[in-house]
Amino acid sequence: MKCISCGANTVSGTTTDVTDLESCLVIVRKVPCHKCSECDEVIYTADVVKRLEAITAAAITAVNEIAIVDYNNIVA
Repeated sequence: MKCISCGANTVSGTTTDVTDLESCLVIVRKVPCHKCSECDEVIYTADVVKRLEAITAAAITAVNEIAIVDYNNIVA
């Protein structure tokens, strides 16, 4: 896969995704991604984006301020 920002090659890996909402902060660890070898841009597949959206939506209703979850250990 090529980086959408600079065009360099990407490598498969994981990252931590942080979503700052007005009501809470959602931190999801070990999210699968493609990382650019040149500019460190992080690219998610459509499936990962859909799952992150579901995790974030569930966290909004379940927590008051901060939620830290592991991508692989959550049912979304």
